[in-house]
Amino acid sequence: MDKRTCIFPLLFLSIWGVLLAQETDNIGTETVTVVKPYSPTVSDAFKIKSSPNLNDSIVLQKKDIDYSIFSVPVASTFTPAKGKASRVKKVPPPTLYNTYASLGLGNYNNALLDFYTSQELNRREDFLDVGLNHFSSRGDIDFTPLDTDFYNTKLDVSYQKKDRDMNWGAGIGLQHQMYNWYGIESESLDQAIIDGIDETQHYFNAQGTAHLEFEDSYFRKGDVLLRRFWDVAESAENRAIINSTLELPITEELLTVDVRLDLVNGSFENTSVNNTVNDGGIDYSQFQAGVTPSLLVLRDDLALNLGACFVYGLETENSDSNFFIYPAVIASYRLLEDNVIVYGGIEGQLEQNSYHDFVDENPFVSPTLDIQPTDRQYESYVGLKGQLTSNVGYNVKGSYTAENRKPLFLLNPQNLFRNDEKGYTYGNSFQVFYDDVKTLGIFAELNVDVNRNFMLGINAEFNDYDTETDNPAWNLPSVKGSLFMDYQINDQWYLGANLFYIGEREDLTSLVVENVQPSEFPATILTLDGFFDVNAHFGYRFNEQLSIFIKASNIANNDYQRWANFRVQSFQALAGVSYKFDL
Repeated sequence: MDKRTCIFPLLFLSIWGVLLAQETDNIGTETVTVVKPYSPTVSDAFKIKSSPNLNDSIVLQKKDIDYSIFSVPVASTFTPAKGKASRVKKVPPPTLYNTYASLGLGNYNNALLDFYTSQELNRREDFLDVGLNHFSSRGDIDFTPLDTDFYNTKLDVSYQKKDRDMNWGAGIGLQHQMYNWYGIESESLDQAIIDGIDETQHYFNAQGTAHLEFEDSYFRKGDVLLRRFWDVAESAENRAIINSTLELPITEELLTVDVRLDLVNGSFENTSVNNTVNDGGIDYSQFQAGVTPSLLVLRDDLALNLGACFVYGLETENSDSNFFIYPAVIASYRLLEDNVIVYGGIEGQLEQNSYHDFVDENPFVSPTLDIQPTDRQYESYVGLKGQLTSNVGYNVKGSYTAENRKPLFLLNPQNLFRNDEKGYTYGNSFQVFYDDVKTLGIFAELNVDVNRNFMLGINAEFNDYDTETDNPAWNLPSVKGSLFMDYQINDQWYLGANLFYIGEREDLTSLVVENVQPSEFPATILTLDGFFDVNAHFGYRFNEQLSIFIKASNIANNDYQRWANFRVQSFQALAGVSYKFDL
């Protein structure tokens, strides 16, 4: 009991002391983290040796065994197959034929013939090409008392040889054209005078050409043209043109030198329609020698061609010569890759005019022309071109041109004093009137190439003319525009269309008076209305060789005048067949 009495008080005091210590001294808490990486190990186990040492008193000796294999050959017919690469199916190339022929007939007794063949010789190194084209019409036009027939036949034969470092070729061309000076109104002359008019004109052309090209040479290329042009009114003209191009590399740039020699001479048996008496002819002869050096500079997106044209002109009939210097600078810069390209330039040239070229532009000229060269002092222009999208292209250009002796077609006066063999003196033919003209022009075009089967294009041109004589720019329209379309509907059907617009033009009708200067003839200005002309064609292909087609012209059936007093045929339709084959 005494022991217990002592133990209990001591125990009580101990507990009480601990509690007091907790209340008075707060030692806080602390967290201790013990990290020990786990590194397991594998103890080496006792392995039994593969070849234990035997401590045996009795060791058995191995006995040598001799044996042989009885081999029997077995025949085998197995042959392993070789691996083959998978082939891509190829689309067969289109069949090409070397000959094409087309024939068509239509109203107004219109006839069309096209023939072309190309023969390969000496393993495709030599080529012989032959082409024949004919188009004619024998229909009449209302309110025109004279014949309106025309035809145009042309034959071309050329030979070309291609070598490794040189290409050359030569060709000949023959052409025969027939037109009528039918620009007379039914009631403008007495029937007796009309019955005595011989309004038919024939043009003949014979020419030879040759060209030469080198791959690795300073002399790059050259060509020659020799032409003889004449008509049934005893007019004749000769033309000779020689062109050559030299290329000389200078460091990183390229120097190009173009050399041109141009000679035209001819004669007209008849004098100007302005004269009351046909008492003499007209002779002309013009020679030009020109050199145009230019330096091509390419810098990233910039292309710059710096040059000048030096021309010596000689009029041999009057022994009059002149020396001309013209600018020849062209530049372009890519602003946005192929989307926006800025371009511009200033160029000039002494342009050689000829009877042949005037007839090509207006076949109703009289065989009494004054042939002079045109001094195109400069043509400055600036524009933008590029692609709006991957298949839509555009081009916008503004220009200003100054020309001396620009040829303008002007209606010949009515001359009842003349009795020429051919009837072109009744105000039904055209002369060439030269004037100094300054032209301010704007041109815009848009081309849409949706895919390989559909193409669409549209363009418009606006010009403002300022003449030195204060006369109108005869027969030059202020507005021109055109639209064309080609559509391949499927493998068989195709169609196309074109529409063009020519704005108003002005011409002059006058009457010859004796002992009066041509500038004082009684005259009246004619205003020719603008016109639309719509043409279309479509066809069907039976196979790769045979197809049929229909061509329609002047679909709107407009009774317009392309030249003063020269009306055109109304609606025309022509149907034909085309065939390709090997000859």
